[in-house]
Amino acid sequence: MNTRERDFWDDGSAPRIDPEQFNEIVATAADLAIVLDLKGTIQSLVVNPLNPTIGRLDHWEKRNIRDFLAEDSLPKLEKQLAAYSKGEVPASDSIEVNHFDNANWEFPIRYTLHRTGDKDMILMLGRDLRPVAELQHRLVKAQLALEKDYETHRDFQTRYRVIMDTTRDALVLVDAASGRINDLNAAAGGVLGAEPDALAGSQFGNEIEGIKRGELLDQLSASVSAETSAPVTVKIRRTGKEIAIHPRLFRAGGEKTFLCRLEGPETPEVFAEELAEVLTILYREGADAIVFTDRTGTIRSANEAFLNLTEVGQLSDIKGKSFADYLSRGSVDLKVLLDNAARNGTMPVYSTRLDSAYGSKISVEISATHVEARTNGGFAFVVRDASRMDVVRDAPVTSGPVSNEAMQNVMGLVGSAPLKDIVSATTDVVEKMCIETAVDLTRNNRVAAAEMLGLSRQSLYVKLRKYGLLNKAGED
Repeated sequence: MNTRERDFWDDGSAPRIDPEQFNEIVATAADLAIVLDLKGTIQSLVVNPLNPTIGRLDHWEKRNIRDFLAEDSLPKLEKQLAAYSKGEVPASDSIEVNHFDNANWEFPIRYTLHRTGDKDMILMLGRDLRPVAELQHRLVKAQLALEKDYETHRDFQTRYRVIMDTTRDALVLVDAASGRINDLNAAAGGVLGAEPDALAGSQFGNEIEGIKRGELLDQLSASVSAETSAPVTVKIRRTGKEIAIHPRLFRAGGEKTFLCRLEGPETPEVFAEELAEVLTILYREGADAIVFTDRTGTIRSANEAFLNLTEVGQLSDIKGKSFADYLSRGSVDLKVLLDNAARNGTMPVYSTRLDSAYGSKISVEISATHVEARTNGGFAFVVRDASRMDVVRDAPVTSGPVSNEAMQNVMGLVGSAPLKDIVSATTDVVEKMCIETAVDLTRNNRVAAAEMLGLSRQSLYVKLRKYGLLNKAGED
């Protein structure tokens, strides 16, 4: 306590400090102490021995401090020196600068500037800012990591919500310990007879009639543990309808959760209705021609694409006629299609020609399906225009370059022509495809490609030149 009511540092009580002790005090009180004249020349400096990361700076003495300052730090120092030269008090007695030397070594430091007994000298006491900068760098990295984790979480949350909202299945997430509803989609809300927001957080057992919470959780656990995975049949309290619950248990974040799929009696009907709508759109707007006939091949219905192929004005012009009337070989083609489809259920591909209403012939590929129905059973035919394949089938084998279009067409022949015909017509195409694949797999290593194909390097070059691949692949 100051009993004299005087400052300890006044003239009467200021301690007398020898120069050696003063240097030691300054050296340990700051990381770097510099005596600088007003021209910027470093007269002397002392480095804190407790901070070895700064290193030895003896070569700074008697040199201008500007030689060791970054360009953006120079205006800060100039402003301070100008104020001291005019005898003014600077607006701020501290500056932050970046030092560097010839070794491209750089560190930030904060100086406080102090007057000395000599009006042409100032004392700069510096504190190394690298620990602060390192801490700030770590904080920035941590912030970026948190933001990245947040973005990842939000991305997964968005995907989760999209899946929950768009799936047709009624899904409910139930906490396995408390039996509360963690989440559910709109389809599940419709099955349970309430809005999803109103049900979230409530007891799942409260929505089931005649069953307690513990009993419901036991039944769900037993269903998950059973080898047959039999569903749990319950009655919904709000709607009075019976549903089947298909539970699945999983663990996330150390907590067990039941993923319950609710299946009501009307669910298959809803799916069938949606499927019927999609198939109707496909039949009406699809690119492939579709024809439905009875068991004898009489046309019952055909879509717009088939009318375009046969150049028929309207459906009534062909309805009731035999499908054989539009096949090049007539009843022979129809019998093959009907017999194979009736025997095997389907006939994947059958190539023939289709006769239009005005006598033109179009190459087609037909797939047939035997439609078993309690009423109006028959056959469904999908007719695809294959006239683009005629050029490949009829073209002679040549030794010139083969186009990419030809290769695509050749691959389209598989299943629609005998193997002997395909091989005789496409030898060069297959050879070219094999050579291109070998060159691609070896990344244009001709020696490795020739070894892979069992050819000499000279033979490979001959074939590359034959198919026009030499310039495309590039020289070694």
